[in-house]
Amino acid sequence: MGAFQKFVVDEWYFAIPMFLMSLVAFALVIWRMLLNMNLGTNMDEFLPRFQKELQKNGPEAALKLCRTETGLIPTKLYAAGLENSKQGVSAVKRAMNNTMELDIIPQLNFLLAPILAVAKIATMVGLLGTVISMINTFTAISSATDATSVASHSGAIGLALFATALGLMTAIPLVFAHVLFKDWISRMEVRMKSAAQKLVLLMQNMKAGKGTATTNRVASTADKA
Repeated sequence: MGAFQKFVVDEWYFAIPMFLMSLVAFALVIWRMLLNMNLGTNMDEFLPRFQKELQKNGPEAALKLCRTETGLIPTKLYAAGLENSKQGVSAVKRAMNNTMELDIIPQLNFLLAPILAVAKIATMVGLLGTVISMINTFTAISSATDATSVASHSGAIGLALFATALGLMTAIPLVFAHVLFKDWISRMEVRMKSAAQKLVLLMQNMKAGKGTATTNRVASTADKA
């Protein structure tokens, strides 16, 4: 612990930026985790309520239900489809595809680039600190006049490696978090595509049901006549 304190004091111009990057990295990961919690939707609980509202009261009522929910699927994906429901099922598909590509996917990737950037920069800054410290150490050793001076300066080689260690301690958790976030985004995209297909099927069934009901009413009227 004393050696690390000596590094922080002697190499403060590298230690302080590394600590700042670690704090920024921690804040970015926590921020992204909180966003993930708010972007998800329990479809097993939401979809039955949505289907019942759509079949009973129509697209307008289902749209109002979506706007009262949280998560990307009801508030953005389904809302975009229902807003274009009067133009037909094809318009619903186009609206959902455009919303996914232009709105939802960028929102899902929010903060991933800064997280990866901090991980790479922390590693490079740590290596740079080690290289500069090693250069200074070897320069001091080469100008030493006796064995005692050489021994005293050689201990600084170990201190120089603390910069690389700090960089790796910052970068490794960030890379791990980045991989987990990318996996979560991939699974979220699959869920959204599945949810979009379910909405299209519900809209098609609803229109088919209305067509059948209209045909039955016409046939009943003809029979009476």
